[in-house]
Amino acid sequence: MKIHHLDCGRMHPILPRLVLGPVAEAHRHLVCHCLLIETPRDGLILVDSGYGTADCAHPRERLGRFFLSIARPELRLEATALAQVQALGFDPADVRHIILTHLDVDHAGGLPDFPDATVHVMARELEAARTARGRHRLRYRPASWAHQPRWHLHDDPAGERWAGFEAVRPLPGVDPDVLLVPLAGHSPGHCGVAVKAAAGGWMLHAGDAYFHRGIVRPEAGRPTAGLWIFETFTQWRADARRRNQSALRALAADEASDVAIFCAHDAVELSRFHPEGPSPQLLR
Repeated sequence: MKIHHLDCGRMHPILPRLVLGPVAEAHRHLVCHCLLIETPRDGLILVDSGYGTADCAHPRERLGRFFLSIARPELRLEATALAQVQALGFDPADVRHIILTHLDVDHAGGLPDFPDATVHVMARELEAARTARGRHRLRYRPASWAHQPRWHLHDDPAGERWAGFEAVRPLPGVDPDVLLVPLAGHSPGHCGVAVKAAAGGWMLHAGDAYFHRGIVRPEAGRPTAGLWIFETFTQWRADARRRNQSALRALAADEASDVAIFCAHDAVELSRFHPEGPSPQLLR
C-alpha cells in the first residue's frame, strides 16, 4: 500500500511561544496530519479528514467562535482533503473508507466532502459526541456529520494484542493491513490507526493520544506548558491517557520495533515524512 501524508489544516494557536516552544519558523504551527492510503482492492482510505470545504466557507457557523479564537486555523480550500485527493490525480469518489481517530472538529470536518464513504469510528466516540456536556461540547460540531454518513461503528473491547496494545482489530471490508488501535483518554472512543507500509514495517497514527513528540521520545525535548494545559483541558480521562502514552513511549524505545509513531498535530513529525525530509524511521 502507498501512504500519502497530508496536512489538512494548519493552526496558529494563541500564545504561540507558550504552546509551540522554540521551534524553527517552518514548524511554528500545528498541523492536521491525515493519511491517504492507496489499497490494491479497497480504493482509497482516508485516516482523519481535517477541515472541510464547508468549514472554509462558513467558519463561524461550522467551527464556533471559541475554537476559531483559540486555534486560529488556516482555512484554505487547497489544504482540504478533498482538494489534496484531487491534486494527487484521484477522484474523490474513490475514497471508499474514512477512519477517524475521534470526532473532534479538526479531525472530522472534512467528512461531508466524501458523502459516499463508509466512516469508521468507535461506537462510544459517536455516543460521546451526541451526548457531550460542559466543556466537551466545544470539541464536537454536529454539522460535521449532519449529512448522515454511512457509519461503521466499532464496539469495545474486541480484538487481539498488537505491539503492546489490547483489543486491536482489522476493520471489516478494509485491507487487513489497516488496524484500529484503541487509545481512549483524550476522548472516550479515541483510537489510533496502524498501517503496514509498502516497504515493510508499520506506521501508527496516534491521533491526539499526545501532542508533542517529546511525550514518546524524551530525547526530542519536553512538551511545552501550553500543550500540557490544552491536553489536560480536553482530556476525558487522565489515567487512560497516561497509560496509553506510557505504552507508546515503550514502543518507541523498543529497538526491535518496526513501528513508526506520530500524532496528529506535531509539525516536526509531519515534516519527517515529506520527500525532502529524513527517513520516517527517525520517528521511532
